[in-house]
Amino acid sequence: MDSNNWKKEMIDSQIFNQKESNLLKNGAKSLTDSWWLQALYVRWKKLKGYEDTDIENKGQLQSSFKEFERKNQD
Repeated sequence: MDSNNWKKEMIDSQIFNQKESNLLKNGAKSLTDSWWLQALYVRWKKLKGYEDTDIENKGQLQSSFKEFERKNQD
Protein backbone atom coordinates (compact mmCIF):
# COMPACT_ATOMS: atom_id res chain seq x y z
CA MET A 1 0.00 0.00 0.00
CA ASP A 2 1.46 3.32 -1.07
CA SER A 3 0.08 5.70 1.53
CA ASN A 4 2.71 8.39 1.04
CA ASN A 5 0.49 10.50 -1.19
CA TRP A 6 -2.87 9.83 0.42
CA LYS A 7 -3.34 13.47 1.37
CA LYS A 8 -2.66 14.63 -2.18
CA GLU A 9 -5.09 12.03 -3.54
CA MET A 10 -7.78 13.21 -1.11
CA ILE A 11 -7.20 16.85 -2.05
CA ASP A 12 -7.41 15.99 -5.77
CA SER A 13 -10.65 14.04 -5.25
CA GLN A 14 -12.36 17.07 -3.65
CA ILE A 15 -14.77 14.94 -1.57
CA PHE A 16 -14.48 16.93 1.64
CA ASN A 17 -15.42 20.24 3.20
CA GLN A 18 -13.29 23.36 3.84
CA LYS A 19 -12.17 22.24 7.32
CA GLU A 20 -11.00 18.89 5.96
CA SER A 21 -9.21 20.63 3.10
CA ASN A 22 -7.35 22.79 5.63
CA LEU A 23 -6.41 19.71 7.67
CA LEU A 24 -5.08 17.89 4.62
CA LYS A 25 -3.01 20.87 3.49
CA ASN A 26 -1.73 22.18 6.85
CA GLY A 27 -1.89 19.24 9.22
CA ALA A 28 -3.46 18.88 12.65
CA LYS A 29 -3.13 21.66 15.23
CA SER A 30 -4.97 19.93 18.07
CA LEU A 31 -5.89 16.49 19.33
CA THR A 32 -9.35 16.78 17.79
CA ASP A 33 -7.80 17.72 14.46
CA SER A 34 -5.59 14.64 14.60
CA TRP A 35 -8.65 12.44 15.19
CA TRP A 36 -10.36 14.05 12.23
CA LEU A 37 -7.26 13.57 10.08
CA GLN A 38 -7.16 9.90 11.08
CA ALA A 39 -10.81 9.58 10.04
CA LEU A 40 -9.90 11.04 6.64
CA TYR A 41 -7.10 8.50 6.32
CA VAL A 42 -9.49 5.66 7.15
CA ARG A 43 -11.94 7.04 4.56
CA TRP A 44 -9.13 7.11 1.97
CA LYS A 45 -8.22 3.49 2.74
CA LYS A 46 -11.86 2.43 2.31
CA LEU A 47 -12.12 4.28 -0.99
CA LYS A 48 -8.95 2.54 -2.19
CA GLY A 49 -10.21 -0.86 -1.04
CA TYR A 50 -7.54 -1.50 1.56
CA GLU A 51 -8.62 -3.74 4.41
CA ASP A 52 -7.40 -3.27 7.96
CA THR A 53 -6.54 -6.74 9.22
CA ASP A 54 -5.83 -5.42 12.74
CA ILE A 55 -9.52 -4.65 13.22
CA GLU A 56 -10.46 -8.24 12.42
CA ASN A 57 -7.96 -9.62 14.93
CA LYS A 58 -8.80 -7.30 17.82
CA GLY A 59 -11.89 -9.28 18.75
CA GLN A 60 -9.73 -12.35 19.25
CA LEU A 61 -7.38 -10.53 21.61
CA GLN A 62 -10.00 -9.33 24.06
CA SER A 63 -10.74 -11.28 27.20
CA SER A 64 -12.67 -10.66 30.33
CA PHE A 65 -11.23 -10.16 33.79
CA LYS A 66 -12.89 -13.42 34.87
CA GLU A 67 -10.96 -15.30 32.18
CA PHE A 68 -7.75 -13.61 33.31
CA GLU A 69 -8.35 -14.59 36.94
CA ARG A 70 -9.22 -18.16 35.98
CA LYS A 71 -5.98 -18.55 33.98
CA ASN A 72 -3.88 -17.10 36.80
CA GLN A 73 -5.36 -19.33 39.47
CA ASP A 74 -4.24 -22.51 37.68
